[in-house]
Amino acid sequence: MDGITLQIMSNALRAVAQEMEAALVRSAYSPNITERRDCSTALFDPRGRMVVQSASIPVHLGAMPEAVDAVRACGAVPGEIWAVNDPYRGGTHLPDITMISPIAVDHSLAAYAVTRAHHADVGGMSPGSMPAGSRELLQEGLVIPPVRVVRDGALVEDVVSLILANTRTPTEREGDLRAQIAAHRLAGRRLQDVAAHHGAARVQESFTALLDYAERRTRNAIAAMPDGTWHADEALEGDGITTDPIWIRVAVTITGDEMTVDFAGTDGAAQGNINCPLAVTRSAVYFVVRAVTDPDIPASAGAFVPVTITAPSGCVVNAGSPSAVAAGNVETSSRIVDAVFAALGQAIEVPAYGQGTMNNLVIGGAGFTYYETIGGGQGATTHGDGPSGVHVAMSNTRNTPIEALEVAFPFRVARYALRHRTGGDGRFRGGDGIERTIELLVDAEVSVLAERRASGPPGRAGGGSGAAGRTIVNGLEVPAKWRGTVPAGGVISIESPGGGGFGT
Repeated sequence: MDGITLQIMSNALRAVAQEMEAALVRSAYSPNITERRDCSTALFDPRGRMVVQSASIPVHLGAMPEAVDAVRACGAVPGEIWAVNDPYRGGTHLPDITMISPIAVDHSLAAYAVTRAHHADVGGMSPGSMPAGSRELLQEGLVIPPVRVVRDGALVEDVVSLILANTRTPTEREGDLRAQIAAHRLAGRRLQDVAAHHGAARVQESFTALLDYAERRTRNAIAAMPDGTWHADEALEGDGITTDPIWIRVAVTITGDEMTVDFAGTDGAAQGNINCPLAVTRSAVYFVVRAVTDPDIPASAGAFVPVTITAPSGCVVNAGSPSAVAAGNVETSSRIVDAVFAALGQAIEVPAYGQGTMNNLVIGGAGFTYYETIGGGQGATTHGDGPSGVHVAMSNTRNTPIEALEVAFPFRVARYALRHRTGGDGRFRGGDGIERTIELLVDAEVSVLAERRASGPPGRAGGGSGAAGRTIVNGLEVPAKWRGTVPAGGVISIESPGGGGFGT
């Protein structure tokens, strides 16, 4: 396929994924999707390879292939939409419900449309389904194996009713589920429009061409890096049960135009919920590969063909059922990124450490559940200061505006500001963290999952460390992973870390 045609088809297909996301965001009920855009969309080819994606959440997208494979193995056919959230059958953590729909063009399977959205509550031991201190998967919410939610174009009412019966906010959940279904129906129409304009054969040809192009470009970028093996390790700040460090160890090897990332030596699965399935680990590694190669390379399965990822079975980054995983998807994935960057930073230029956490805050009570990840400081680079108050690495969401938050929830935002001068010193400074202070107007259960509370993100090339984060509840500082009941009038403050500085 010539370059001009490839670009035209790439843009046409990417537009389908982007319109899916727009439909999902505009149709959903929860602020977590409508405001924060905690959702992702993509198109896969008939073999289950991701071809195009929206510019969404890194930790969602890299783990989607396992979900597609799980649904393909069930014999899904056009006219159906399947749902799954089981982390050990293609999911990430339970609040992320993935939907997959086969799309037919000219009566033949042409593609799979995929959406993944973070639902603010899917049951479990505490509101928000991300409880600090959970010890097994079932404590975190309803586990959904691959199951049809649409058959022959019609909603499977009993399956949807079962899901809604296991959430504290059924009306909001139904709205979000129906928004995902609407995005899938739109995807089918739009892909058929593309095929009608360009031809079904050309669509399939473009799938292969885009994957090959991404692989070729990625191989060229890796080949430009020095050959060798580099090691790094990072310690997670406890698992919600204990505050003992849990070690992630990684070796990155570059040989020619291929990269191997091996997590041998990583600690075994934890008692608490910082474990993650290998799909999440792959997402984190793929994010780093995307960051250190040409940003113009299409984000598709082809870009990751030259990358091999291995991890011992049963370790914290390759856990198995029934290990709890609520924080693995958000916090452990962030620290995997830190570890892989640290290893590659011995061979090539990489930024200083970013905040290394998503600062997950969940507040729930009678009839409501609020969930948010809070931005912080990004690390500086050789070219300039790190940005302040942004979501770093595996999170790519927006914030919930104060106006939307106070309308939707019984809260008052007492303070929302940058933590000035919390970025690390250096020739270029790290970005500053954020302070988000919320006053509760009703009694509520609160859960916090965070990292970088014991020490701040380090700088590079002599740069200083960013300030560590803090979580303060009613004037008292609490651990990185914490859960408790806060009465009306209580105040919760999240102070997110600053990024590391670069250079002296």
